[in-house]
Amino acid sequence: MHITQLNRECLLHLFSFLDKDSRKNLARTCSQLQDVFEDPALWPLLHFRSLTELKKDNFLLSPALRSLSICWHSSRVQVCSIEDWLKSALQRSICSRHESLVSDFLLQVCDRCPNLASVTLSGCGHVTDDCLARLLRSCPRLRALRLENCARVTNRTLTAVAAHGRALQTLHVDFCRNVSAAGLRCLRAACPRLTLRAEHSAAMIPDQPPRGLRSPGAALRKQLLR
Repeated sequence: MHITQLNRECLLHLFSFLDKDSRKNLARTCSQLQDVFEDPALWPLLHFRSLTELKKDNFLLSPALRSLSICWHSSRVQVCSIEDWLKSALQRSICSRHESLVSDFLLQVCDRCPNLASVTLSGCGHVTDDCLARLLRSCPRLRALRLENCARVTNRTLTAVAAHGRALQTLHVDFCRNVSAAGLRCLRAACPRLTLRAEHSAAMIPDQPPRGLRSPGAALRKQLLR
């Protein structure tokens, strides 16, 4: 029996055991299998282990996506975590090659995946508060947001959670040094039912921006207490 003689349900089940590259390679063999590859039902879960994977065409973003994780464990994460104003020319050059990858990808997710329920970002040092705020607005069914070692995440993300995370049940902001204890207290007061975890975040040394930049904690308290 040839594989193309299997019905659609069996083919989807078969594809589900393959990784993204294997799915794409199998889809190249004939138009019938390409149709299976492009079936949104095959893509409720996406996991990426490096930022370069985000640029491949071996996956599909669709309203069927429910769970997304981007976990980057690389020595370059340490470079990304350095404050921008302290980076050397070499460090800025390294970051310039990938600093917009996660944010650009998440913007696509915002446009195509409104039913997303869970997002995990680890080692994504360039993802911004604005990007996460848009994600919360665009995915009203988001129930879990787990952030780890995301250096640019500040109290503004907590503000966005309080304002737009109506369905959110779980929030992790672990090792996010620019999230403060005051911001966490304000969020707990605003969202008492939210399961909030912030391992080491408030205890870490936050960025020390040049004089004149406003403290994110003051902005958070002002917005949450309105």
